Amino acid sequence: MIHKLKNGLRLIAIPMSGTKTATILVIVGTGSKYENKNNNGISHFLEHMFFKGTAKRPSTMAISAELDGIGAEFNAFTAKEYTGYWVKSDASKIELAMDVVSDMLLNSKIDAGEIAREKGVIIEELNMYQDNPMMYVEDLFEECLYNNQPAGWDTIGTKQSILGLRRSDLLDYLKSQYGAQNTVICLAGNINNDAIKKINKYFSKYQPTDFKDKIKVKDSQTRPQCKVHYKKTDQAHLCLGVRAFGIGHQDEIALKILGVLLGGSMSSRLFINLRERQGLAYYIRTSTEFYTDSGYLTTQAGVPVDKLEKAIQIILQEYKKIKTALADKDELRRVKDLFAGKLAIQLEASDNVADWYGRQAVIRKNIFSPEEYIKKIKSVKLTDLRRVAQDIFTNQGLNLAVIGPYRDEARFRKILKI
Repeated sequence: MIHKLKNGLRLIAIPMSGTKTATILVIVGTGSKYENKNNNGISHFLEHMFFKGTAKRPSTMAISAELDGIGAEFNAFTAKEYTGYWVKSDASKIELAMDVVSDMLLNSKIDAGEIAREKGVIIEELNMYQDNPMMYVEDLFEECLYNNQPAGWDTIGTKQSILGLRRSDLLDYLKSQYGAQNTVICLAGNINNDAIKKINKYFSKYQPTDFKDKIKVKDSQTRPQCKVHYKKTDQAHLCLGVRAFGIGHQDEIALKILGVLLGGSMSSRLFINLRERQGLAYYIRTSTEFYTDSGYLTTQAGVPVDKLEKAIQIILQEYKKIKTALADKDELRRVKDLFAGKLAIQLEASDNVADWYGRQAVIRKNIFSPEEYIKKIKSVKLTDLRRVAQDIFTNQGLNLAVIGPYRDEARFRKILKI
């Protein structure tokens, strides 16, 4: 399954039966946590520039038209610790997808004129996020949690940092951060050995670089933290959560289950309590986030502006309840079955299979197969959930981000008690 090319590039090949598609995903172990204050947003900006043309395909139109011409789906994404580029196509067209993606990553012009135009595009993308409280409150929560360090900065950057980026900055970042040693290619779907051999043909010139690692996040807190963003809205948006732990921690899987039990489904505790019983929210969800050097659990909801304090208190009550009392056996069984069922549905598609292995490969020491992952899910006990809850649900670990017609953080900070 895992091959190593002569240049050190890793290839993960996952043949799938019963599908007519194939996906190539190139994922690079760099993102916004590898940036500094001046170039914040450069990972995301560079992702955009790879779609702007090469010598062989001189424009965005040339790239997109070639992929559209075979009915392919394609896109890219930038996160805090990795950046990915993928194409999903009819399996018979996967070599063309390899050609296009490798051409983009190896031969992009990074044209100065395109850079100037793209600054406007990305600033409008930033405006879109900031005008959407449901999306922006997630970034605000990480800013509250990590403050003024790369982990707390927006992946997209700021208007000032975006406007300040130069072509030389992008080329320097590309030269140091895009190397064979921190890049993984995933090939999933209806593939054969011939397709695997062709990867070497298209990516043989992808070489190691003088990679610059990120600064480890400062992940400490002594008292509850709160961040309020004033915006005249008809609905208050909140993220209320706690610091937890990073990828590979012994309790990572137990924390995932804890998050789903609290607010990860329509039968979860917070969905039933806050929405069905109290009628305070349309959307309510609890999720977990894991980085290589930190992590957290958070509950997000949109509630009436005059009921925000009540919603916060209900969430805190559920945190306290799971901390002090064992969950029900049937409740835990349902959550475990939910994980297994969702994963089975997800991994029917070749793009999701490539994503499953690719994201793990750039941030984990060991890659879990779906079967190994489900085995770990099934091994979690009720006592594990309570132990993890007692570990993370503490007053000093509480963090709250709010978007709405409020200016006084103190009124919310004083109710942050478990």
